[in-house]
Amino acid sequence: MNRTQTLDALWSFQRSHGYLTDLFVKECAKDLGISTVELEGVISFYHFFRRQSAGEFTIYINNSIVSECKGYRRIKSAFERETGATLGQVDPSGKFGLFETPCIGLSDQEPAALINFFPFTNLTTLKVKHIVAELKKGTPLHTLSDDVPDHLRYTPPIDKSICIREYHQGRAVLKLANLGDEGVIEQVKLASIKGMGGAYFPTGLKMEACRSIKAEMKYVVCNADEGEPGTFKDRVLMNKYPGLLLEGMIASGYAVGAREGIIYLRAEYYWMMEHLRATIQDFYKRGFLGKSVAGIIGFDFDIRVQLGAGSYVCGEETALLNSMEGKRGEPRTKQFYPTERGFLNQPTLINNVETLCAVGRVVELGAQHFLKTGTKNSPGTKLLSISGDCHLPGIYEIEWGTKISDILNKCQADDPYYIQISGPSGVCLSKSEFDRSISMEDVKCGGSFMIFNSKRDILSILQNFTAFFKHESCGVCTPCRAGNYIIERKLIRIANGLAYPADYEEIKRWGEIMRMTSRCGLGQAATNTLSMAIDKFPEFFAQKVDQNGAGLNMKFNMEQALQPYERFKD
Repeated sequence: MNRTQTLDALWSFQRSHGYLTDLFVKECAKDLGISTVELEGVISFYHFFRRQSAGEFTIYINNSIVSECKGYRRIKSAFERETGATLGQVDPSGKFGLFETPCIGLSDQEPAALINFFPFTNLTTLKVKHIVAELKKGTPLHTLSDDVPDHLRYTPPIDKSICIREYHQGRAVLKLANLGDEGVIEQVKLASIKGMGGAYFPTGLKMEACRSIKAEMKYVVCNADEGEPGTFKDRVLMNKYPGLLLEGMIASGYAVGAREGIIYLRAEYYWMMEHLRATIQDFYKRGFLGKSVAGIIGFDFDIRVQLGAGSYVCGEETALLNSMEGKRGEPRTKQFYPTERGFLNQPTLINNVETLCAVGRVVELGAQHFLKTGTKNSPGTKLLSISGDCHLPGIYEIEWGTKISDILNKCQADDPYYIQISGPSGVCLSKSEFDRSISMEDVKCGGSFMIFNSKRDILSILQNFTAFFKHESCGVCTPCRAGNYIIERKLIRIANGLAYPADYEEIKRWGEIMRMTSRCGLGQAATNTLSMAIDKFPEFFAQKVDQNGAGLNMKFNMEQALQPYERFKD
């Protein structure tokens, strides 16, 4: 068995037997030509692989901050009461296992859960009672699960909309021959398409770099590991426009000279896999995939889906590549760019779902369509996943340059007070900043837009974020592994009213150490929001300072702590 088949083999056995047995792990390691210890290391890295039974029905409740605000604790209690299982355990009968997991891409429909990876949304205590009762009676799970609506709330006028507009299968693919490979890249560069997942690197330059390298085999990888809490735009694109995604991948493959495309789909979206695979098969039947795509002699291109297994850090492109190769999803050292040495050490173009859909649209509509709207440095539109305290959560395709206040009006925000942009690793905004705009020149946004009203506890929001980063850290580098733990303890101290003013400065300094020395973006960005919140909501944090001085007895002096290591500075 090829090492790249590792995740598929683990999933296949677990779906058939419920968990990964000792005998299977031993035999699988032998087939892969690796040690049992190494395979155990891979299994233990991922959230959803199990080495013991997780129940006939494995329930994962989303514990992200939006879910907490919408009633997570009430739903957790309801599941415990109805199933007889305690959180993190299987009930005595072995029928139900109850666990929690970070954001499952359903923030517009919280509280939500996955049961054997089927989605259940807008949960109430009565709905939980009904679901569990039906499962106990033997009702098939798939008949109980919810159809997940896309909640497309807003798109610009048709002459300006890009992603959210009528889709006609094959329009982009059939234009490739006339454009030529260089023509595709030129259109992408003219439209100024950038990485829509939050990196914002110019897509055309990335394509050009991959195209320039000579190699027998090249790959196009779609990063569909949409794990940033509060983000669900890629879910909607894959559900509503799977063909557009495929056309973006095909166009990219044609431009860079790749022969294979791989969609790395997060495990939480397992329920979408058959829909994607059916669309891929339809493309093969129509001649848009396989040999001589759309009649272009010499352009052979295939696409397959690779299911992940639950790891936020696999959203980092090199961690994703390691995962695809059947390894632990740990970020690689940045010796080479993926366009130089990516999947299986071959040149690889990696982009997220929205970026690839934009590539498909630029081939279909032309670069000039993108230049009709937006700002000078950010033409076109951006998809926002809006959730939290608003009456109309869902997907909004906004023009770059749109004011925060206009977005809040469109989604009917309820007493907006604290806004989190681009998920926990992004930025937070206070009411004084609602006149700012979403653009490359001002507030950049990877997609998540979470709204919290004045009744929400800011510290609870930040504690949720910090717990998420601590849990999702791969543990390879000390700054991230230890730093997130230290920050979490600091926040507990603040919550207990034992903070002193210097605590806040130390949090910022720890954040700076993590930003400068962490191996990947998780550790580098983990304290961004926390540091900003301390500055932007000074009155709130001033209330948390210990007025009696008890906290001073616990004071930690960073200069003293680092003194023994001064000799290693150079």
